[in-house]
Amino acid sequence: MAGYIDRIGAGKVLLDKGPLSYDWIPPALIGRDDELADMAAIFSQMENHDTSCQAVILGPVGSGKTVLTQRFGDDIRQHLEGRRHIIFAHVNCRNHPTGSQVLQQIALALDPGHPERGFSSGEIIQSIRRNLSTHNAHLLLILDEVDVLILRDSSDLIYKLLRIDEGQEWSGSLSLILVSQNQTLLKLFEPAIISRLGQSNVIELAAYDEATLTGIARQRADVACRTGSVGDETLAKIGRFSGESGDARHAIELLDAAIRRAEKAGRGDVLPEDVRVSTLRQAAFEPSQIDVLSKHQKLVLLGICRRLKKADHISSGDAQKLYNLVCEEFGFKPRSYTTFWKHLKALEVEGLIDTRTTKANVGRGRTRHITMTNTLPASLESRIEREMLRG
Repeated sequence: MAGYIDRIGAGKVLLDKGPLSYDWIPPALIGRDDELADMAAIFSQMENHDTSCQAVILGPVGSGKTVLTQRFGDDIRQHLEGRRHIIFAHVNCRNHPTGSQVLQQIALALDPGHPERGFSSGEIIQSIRRNLSTHNAHLLLILDEVDVLILRDSSDLIYKLLRIDEGQEWSGSLSLILVSQNQTLLKLFEPAIISRLGQSNVIELAAYDEATLTGIARQRADVACRTGSVGDETLAKIGRFSGESGDARHAIELLDAAIRRAEKAGRGDVLPEDVRVSTLRQAAFEPSQIDVLSKHQKLVLLGICRRLKKADHISSGDAQKLYNLVCEEFGFKPRSYTTFWKHLKALEVEGLIDTRTTKANVGRGRTRHITMTNTLPASLESRIEREMLRG
């Protein structure tokens, strides 16, 4: 048998692949003590059986939103064990983007034998109520990437969940945590929903800094690898490279790739030169993804691509001006300002653009800047142009 196969199972560096997964939940979170304390304050009355709580977690990609909520969910469930029966359910709305799909996932979390078809949304909500009442349980529900649900379906389900106990003889059935990378999430809701969620219950996560990302890489390396196989210099380089984006996923990718290079070389230690910037992150999305966009979403994206071929970023105001010019070029009537913003948000949800808000140079306003880090603007530009020319 060829000698290369002997490397499988050799484990000169890696002992456990699990901590190198995005889904791994560490026993303690690096750099999120303040946010966990904020969560504890919001949920401080959870021991009371008639109490429900709500929180909204916002932050950029890789800022630890999901791991924060899952760590908190596990911790509060253990903390209240014997005092309140809490059932923890996590639903990713990108994977389940309609209200009926989300309800089905909730029902399955409460009862794995729940039928997958044949029930209306109203009937599933009634089933959820009965299950919680029968088991004297409280549901702690996390809706991750909830903006996808709202933009593709509506916020109607959120409203129904917040009112799940209305008209019942009991209260305190469900606590809700909404998670999104969309910093303007609350603007997608009606005032009645914002009122029930509570604007003071919003926790905004900043991108990680270099030191924290180094700590995250060290925590995972300590659990995943042989003792001493990943040195401080290597971890510092991972923190420095990933610190440019502030994305913990990038740090984990760099660590994973560096370990594989060391294993391939037959070494028992991971050297700084094993840490290399990934070119794959700059092409994480296939241009074919734009095929599912609406006509005017493509026109908005086309204007942005044309500018970002030459510049690092574009303001939202300039993006709208370019959208208007592109519409004129191809003979379409531009949509309203409000609709333009909805299209912009949809493109961000799909991961095709990134946005950040900064203080304006003049006055007291704020400016939203748009960048594109996951694909090349020129490749999307030519694809959209060809489609528009075909009519």
